[in-house]
Amino acid sequence: MSTSMATILVVDDEARTLRMMQHMLELEGYRAITSTSGEAAIDAFELETPDLVILDIIMPSMDGFEVCRRIREFSQLPIIMVTAKDSEMDKIEGLDAGADDYITKPFTAGELMARVRASLRRTRLWNERPAPAFQLGDLVADFTSHRVTVGGEEKYLTATEYRLLSYLARNAERILTADAILTNVWGEGYYGDIHLLQATIARLRIKIGDNATNPKYILTRPGIGYIMAKQS
Repeated sequence: MSTSMATILVVDDEARTLRMMQHMLELEGYRAITSTSGEAAIDAFELETPDLVILDIIMPSMDGFEVCRRIREFSQLPIIMVTAKDSEMDKIEGLDAGADDYITKPFTAGELMARVRASLRRTRLWNERPAPAFQLGDLVADFTSHRVTVGGEEKYLTATEYRLLSYLARNAERILTADAILTNVWGEGYYGDIHLLQATIARLRIKIGDNATNPKYILTRPGIGYIMAKQS
């Protein structure tokens, strides 16, 4: 599928912002569907099965964090969270809720399109280039079937968590710098975004049962980056 033919769900309770983003996306050849509330977004997601979601945080009744968590209960498709200017806590909470990326208001059409293209391209390329199977203790990752288990129990990862685990596994026993991981998993535009990496590493560790204070899978090298332990 060409990324320009992708269906994108845009969720925002501000009608002007919603129309603006829809127009930007349609000019680039995407099919854009819109929702003005969290509840409507869940319904639209289940009906349309979009390829990507652009999700505003501040909405009445059900905010973007809750929408993100609900979607993550049944889908791993990429989610871009729209955050307020300079709100570091919103970015961190969005990533903790399961978002793959974030964009800060106000943003330009060029910035939004770059984020969208990067998210869709990452998903397509990593799906086309599965890594070989990887086993480390109770952790088993079959990248051909997109299945990760720990002690026989399947773990459901987001698209970004999956790419991160795959990249670490491909380079097991090698110390990887934070910027090398960011560039290879997210893209060149994410160089230096340490908060993004740390939040995703933390979320991945929780899902695979890797205690951050005494990890057995993903080891931290302070001031440098991370290393996946030796494959068993």
